[in-house]
Amino acid sequence: MRFTGQKLSSTLLLGTALALVCAAPHFALAQSADDATASEGETTKAVIIESEATVEAGDPTPPVYAGGQVATGTRLGAFGNKDTMDTPIAATGYTSELIKNQQARDISDVMDNDPSVINTNGFGTFANRFTIRGFDLTADDVSIDGLYGTAPRQSVALEMFDRVEVIKGASGFLNGMAPSSGGLGGNINLVPKRAGDNPVTSFTGSYGATSEVGGHFDFGRRFGSEDQFGVRTNVMHRVGEASIEDEDRETSLGSIALDYRGNDTRITFDAAINKLRVEEGRPTVAAGSLTSLPSAPSGSHNFAADGTYSDLEDKFAQLRFEYDATDSTMLYTAIGAHNSDEIGDYSSVTLTGTDGSGNFGSLATVYERDDVSGVAGIRQEFETGPVKHEINAGTTAMWQEARQNYNSGSNVAGNIYNSGPSTVAFGDAGDAKLNAHTILTSYFIADTLSFMDDKIHLTGGVRRQNVKSRGYDISTGAKNSNYDSSANSPMAGIVGNVTDQISVYANYIEGLAKGETVTNASATNRGETLAPFKTEQMEVGAKFDFGTFGGSIALFQAEKPSAFLNSSNVYTTDGEQRNRGLELTAFGEPVIGTRILGGITFVDAELTKTQNGTNDGNTAPGVPEYQATLGAEYDLPFLNGATVGGRLIHTASQYVNTGNTVEIPSWTRFDMSARYVTELYDYPVTFRANIENLTDNDYWETASTQWSYMTVGKPLTATFSLTADF
Repeated sequence: MRFTGQKLSSTLLLGTALALVCAAPHFALAQSADDATASEGETTKAVIIESEATVEAGDPTPPVYAGGQVATGTRLGAFGNKDTMDTPIAATGYTSELIKNQQARDISDVMDNDPSVINTNGFGTFANRFTIRGFDLTADDVSIDGLYGTAPRQSVALEMFDRVEVIKGASGFLNGMAPSSGGLGGNINLVPKRAGDNPVTSFTGSYGATSEVGGHFDFGRRFGSEDQFGVRTNVMHRVGEASIEDEDRETSLGSIALDYRGNDTRITFDAAINKLRVEEGRPTVAAGSLTSLPSAPSGSHNFAADGTYSDLEDKFAQLRFEYDATDSTMLYTAIGAHNSDEIGDYSSVTLTGTDGSGNFGSLATVYERDDVSGVAGIRQEFETGPVKHEINAGTTAMWQEARQNYNSGSNVAGNIYNSGPSTVAFGDAGDAKLNAHTILTSYFIADTLSFMDDKIHLTGGVRRQNVKSRGYDISTGAKNSNYDSSANSPMAGIVGNVTDQISVYANYIEGLAKGETVTNASATNRGETLAPFKTEQMEVGAKFDFGTFGGSIALFQAEKPSAFLNSSNVYTTDGEQRNRGLELTAFGEPVIGTRILGGITFVDAELTKTQNGTNDGNTAPGVPEYQATLGAEYDLPFLNGATVGGRLIHTASQYVNTGNTVEIPSWTRFDMSARYVTELYDYPVTFRANIENLTDNDYWETASTQWSYMTVGKPLTATFSLTADF
């Protein structure tokens, strides 16, 4: 797929979006007989699930939308929590109800619902990685409550979180520079669970084929004369072999969330320990120099080398304070700290033949990292004649120190269709040594103007960002790079509420990422750190909300620089990738008892500038031409409390390399679910069953956007749980 022309025409895109959206009310009017008899001029408001809504002042968490699967808004960095219909940004907030009902274990399970996000893994590790609108996002760049640097590094247990929010598009202004150079196509933010207005005491026991068992305890209460004090704690442990042969995982989580809700002051504190151990985890597969790929091995087959493992432990805490100085002025600040420890023996494979043969390398590694991050700012509302203003101004800072060491071994021949390689020898990684020290700071200001009875919202702002980075040779301890650079990240956006049900919007926003440190041995500037990478994005779209059914349409273009070794042997930022796309999403409960969630995203990811022009015009690796996901749930009318559901995911083929000589084929996966809510001994209980890949297809799931490796898709995976509420 190729979009014609060199620039997106805002007028054409906006007109297309409006034409499509305006057709939606005809479908929505058939929702129920009550809607059909609504009087002329009566507007339909979003349905809020009251048990999930909390009365909050200041910057309240957006309530849950009809159907319970998504929220009415998300946290948008510097702007805080905003209703989706009033922002010029495409974003989706997935709720705890969805997380529970789908028995989601980590972020990737939730992202299966989003047509703009592709799940993959780190090369040779078990870290979650994501591709949003065709650009890479690592788990290191996930934020908690809008603050970078506190989330677990590689895999996040979701039992302590209430929301998983996806902000789509460049976000250099909204969130600042991501610590690991991701986020150019979007970001993921996690919202912790906190005590609600209703008490919570629940225990969930789970079982996943073939022998994975787990337990999760969730407790929440409010105290005080006006319920101003709250506590929420989650404890979870899960261990055993799941659906991949001989791959054992053990996950532990302990968390606590405290909060205070006063008349003009709000304080929250969140802290947790997140542990993960993986033994003989199936690795990713690099294509090497092959020009055609072997078929994907069985989804349940494990070709991991004996003795491979990964031990991860993350400890983090975060404190947030909000104070209403006046009715129109709010001061806020937050600070967080995070410690991460990793030790492991890894073995990844590079294919050498289409018969599945390959070379298995070995790497013993130890990694430690400390992060401290914070934000402080002010929001001021005032009026100038008929125009309302909301000024957002503040500063962010993040300090990060990374220590690591490793020991790599010789390659050993093996085959991905067999049991993997013969015995792989792992050396001693030794003690972690100082590797990098980074300081990120920024200052931002924005003004959102509202006029015409709040039907038009115009936002403009800029963030001044600075990155200071020092690199150290882990062998000698000598400093081998020293970098200090600043850049501006502007934003401009407009939202027009055409009716109470339809909004149209447009934005220009830039993303910003740390520049690469040149490691190519042939480069004359080896050791130099390049200037920050900027992504420029233009987007127009429309959002609609018909009370119980909503959706959005977005058209976007984003341009990202890339680096390569030029003909003068200088590693330089002269490359470029341009992504143009169309997103359509739908969600809600258009008919009582029937819920839908999904959409389709088309992306034309073109390499517009490559080394010597060799690959100009090729499609960027790891980016399918389209991806569609559609989920539906139906409450059985003949059995009160029973619900069945299904989800279809289809992903187009993906190129594995920039030369477009190797690609993985398209694939389709069908998932099913069922749950039953009843009472046992006067206590509410919920039985849940979920099956992924019902037909047990074997397929290559994703290709990397950067390093020419692939991930094998999951086999048929069944999970069962019972939740009792006391």
